[in-house]
Amino acid sequence: MTFELTQLYVDHIQELIEKEDSSAIRSEMENLFPADITSLLYELETESAKFLISQLNIETGAAILADMDRDERRNFLKAFTSEEISKFVNLFDSDDAVDLLKEQPIRLREEVIALLEDREQARFILDLLHYDEDVAGGLMQKELVKANVNWTVNQCIEELRTQAEDVEKVYAVYVVDDFGKLLGILSLKKIVLAHKNTKIESLYDKDVIFVETYRPAEEVAELMRRYDLDALPVVNVQGKLLGRITIDDIVDVITDQASSDTLAMAGITGDVEEDDSIWQQTKARLPWLLVGMMGGILAAKFISFFEGDLKIIPAMAAFIPIIGSTGGNVGIQTSSIILQGLADKTGIDTTLGQRLIRMFAVAFINGIIISAIVFGFNMLIGNELQLALVVSTALMSVVFLASFMGTLTPILLEKIGINPAVASGPFITTANDLIGYGVYFGLAHLLLKL
Repeated sequence: MTFELTQLYVDHIQELIEKEDSSAIRSEMENLFPADITSLLYELETESAKFLISQLNIETGAAILADMDRDERRNFLKAFTSEEISKFVNLFDSDDAVDLLKEQPIRLREEVIALLEDREQARFILDLLHYDEDVAGGLMQKELVKANVNWTVNQCIEELRTQAEDVEKVYAVYVVDDFGKLLGILSLKKIVLAHKNTKIESLYDKDVIFVETYRPAEEVAELMRRYDLDALPVVNVQGKLLGRITIDDIVDVITDQASSDTLAMAGITGDVEEDDSIWQQTKARLPWLLVGMMGGILAAKFISFFEGDLKIIPAMAAFIPIIGSTGGNVGIQTSSIILQGLADKTGIDTTLGQRLIRMFAVAFINGIIISAIVFGFNMLIGNELQLALVVSTALMSVVFLASFMGTLTPILLEKIGINPAVASGPFITTANDLIGYGVYFGLAHLLLKL
């Protein structure tokens, strides 16, 4: 059953904490997964959250800390000593341990590493600390199971039992030579089914997909998505096996990418969340709001040039919002599809000509339908035939022009090095407003002889 966090439940737990009723707290927490307890901790004051986590076994506490949001965790751990933190870090995978320690001040980080009981874990952490977090080296964990190509299956199984004690999830065994260079991969099924004296060299698959430490996180995520991998080995430039990246780490990368793309499409720069400070949210939203506002001012000034036309035929004013909103919607829809294509690097690149042909075909169908509906509406409410023709023709033109702008703008922005996901919306909206109103009033002059 899915856990639902309510204010009533938070108040109940807070009451137990105030009473320091340890047995009742443990009883409540036994029914929850670590991720559910993490959500609960977010709603508690730091001291209350620390007391709660102190009532849990160390393994559960470590799982909770590994799952916490970075900013929340950074603030939460200010209430802990280096020794207390080290007890949790001892149970972390090396990649999660590095993520946590990079959030801490250098002095605290060094104290925690010095206090770690597992010295191999400490060595793993020191190896990983120098990698940036947005490259393969920063995503990988050192814990894995590997076998020498010269071993027998029996030797491999014995080593597997030893190595797997420190590895939470074993997806496969990586095969290396005497110098640690990655040669291939060996599935657990082959190990189980093979005769104990069979040589590893006759069993392993040489066609292994790997990634170098310097490869960007986005490329790693794309590789794992394309080839449906649970884990991806990481090597240095000489091909020596250094670690592996597991799917749970890549899910985080993909989620962050999707979140950033969603915010970017809305014109929000930076990584901002609902519970961030008012100033942080303002800084993230304001720049492109100002761009949109300037576009609106230009559009308003543009319309003012045609005040005389509106005085002659006031009914034209009623259709200005339709022209603007239709152009904006079509432009954003088109640019969203183009952005999706630009982000997908797995297939053969579509040429600009192919994109334009497809765009014009879709625009023609949409334009015909929209124009016909508006024409029928004008006739139904008794507007003059000429006005109905102006509005319908203008809408048809706006759909075509907005589709063209929605296709071209993201491609041009990417070419000149501007993030098209962020900038496309304001540019397209402003351009479509100006072009749409120009077409509308231009057709009015032409057909209505104003």
